[in-house]
Amino acid sequence: MWIATAEHSRQIDRRATEEFGVPAKVLMERAGLAVFDAVQELLPHGGKITVFCGKGNNGGDGFVVARLALDHHFSVDCLVAAEEKELTEDAHEQMRIARAQGIQPIFYSDARWQRRTDALCCRDLIVDALLGTGAKCEVKGAIKDSIQLINRSGVPVVAVDVPSGICANTGEELGESVWALRTVTFGLPKRFLFEGIGLEHSGYWTVSEIGIPHVLLEEPTVARLVDTDWVLNLLPERLRASHKGDNGSVLIVAGSRDMRGAASLAARAAVRSGAGLVTVASIPEVCASVSANVPEAILLTLPEVDGAVSPDAADIILANKAKYHSALFGPGLTHGKQVMEFLSRVWEFWDQPCVIDADALNAVSQGVKLPHAECVLTPHPGEMSRLLHCSVAEIQSDRFRTVTQAVEQFQQCCLLKGPYTIMGEPQQPMMVNSSGNPGMASAGMGDVLGGIIATLLAQDLPSYFAAGCGMYWHGASADLCATEIGPIGYSASDVADHLAKARCRIVSACHRN
Repeated sequence: MWIATAEHSRQIDRRATEEFGVPAKVLMERAGLAVFDAVQELLPHGGKITVFCGKGNNGGDGFVVARLALDHHFSVDCLVAAEEKELTEDAHEQMRIARAQGIQPIFYSDARWQRRTDALCCRDLIVDALLGTGAKCEVKGAIKDSIQLINRSGVPVVAVDVPSGICANTGEELGESVWALRTVTFGLPKRFLFEGIGLEHSGYWTVSEIGIPHVLLEEPTVARLVDTDWVLNLLPERLRASHKGDNGSVLIVAGSRDMRGAASLAARAAVRSGAGLVTVASIPEVCASVSANVPEAILLTLPEVDGAVSPDAADIILANKAKYHSALFGPGLTHGKQVMEFLSRVWEFWDQPCVIDADALNAVSQGVKLPHAECVLTPHPGEMSRLLHCSVAEIQSDRFRTVTQAVEQFQQCCLLKGPYTIMGEPQQPMMVNSSGNPGMASAGMGDVLGGIIATLLAQDLPSYFAAGCGMYWHGASADLCATEIGPIGYSASDVADHLAKARCRIVSACHRN
């Protein structure tokens, strides 16, 4: 499924009318129907709802919802955060239809507004149809007052297309914004669902096509949502006659005296995601820990300096380079001068696909040149801020823009971790992950992700597809942990251990479809 900007969404609506003959009034009617379906899911036996309408098309959708709710015997208040003369033509027409069928719109200057809003906390549900995807400026006046009233009421909210006060393109808050329990967006998912305050304030969201021709919805944009079907079509299959050497040999260069667990987590993830051979290259203490935790891993012991890998270890890595189909560099290495020198010496001659993570990313941010090879960079926001030399707040203010900037700077596949991980590569649309949950916000999850992607690289998936499949599979395994163990408190080790079962779920889900 492609992801739209606000501008692209408006263009789709316009083309649906001008090129395909779908009247704007029909689109508005179907949008209202989709929102009312969500209302009925939350209140299957009816109840008292208040619909807040704005002056534009979003308000027009709200009038449709109010009319449908009244027709289904709901108690309906319709509050309009504008004056009647301010309504757009389409919104005014929907208001007239709703009024003719029994809805009594109460405008902002009406004396009844105060009485109805004072009793807002006694309602069962609020429908937010104040502002649509075109909102860009800080909210004020009647709109701001309405948003504050909605949030203070404590009543569950269904948002129409976008929670009012959220910028559709960045997810940033325009001064004040509605905190919705449910958002019904139209045509295509919008960027606000995946970043900024919009990510939180959208609640549970769904997409309704509202009759927009499929040919318009299938036109590529600059970003798309990764789904199960896409992943299944790319996951490598295992031939019956294959042996371990045919299923990818992964090198993991990770760990230090004080961070021994990172190497074990990455190795366990590589084993569980199906690598034929997994080799951990590290100092003796880390190798001993890996041996105890991941007995399937091969060990390549490296010399150390003060508990970290020695620069001289580069010669050992390069001497064995031909044995490996891919590599993961970075988890737990630390970022001392000797590690930076070690990576510089290895990467000067490294030509196999690799994942650059954690301390290896910090080395890049300090000037160490990336290998002349296919790379996947996997920073979290803090690491990305060091790579791009800007603040974490700037990184998070527009994650789509951040990934675009990183791809342009490094000319490699870049994956920005976080809720709805975003990944991009030169000449390819960005990919947004649809799997995963808040329980993943704990130590070691990135090490597991690195092991998965390195395995897929070793199995001949190009970096773009390895990263896209890897992040989805990683999140799907975490979703399985949340179901079987609990939404909070499962560990990175649990996610690694559930990878094989998660893959089975991916395959079986697609077969059911």
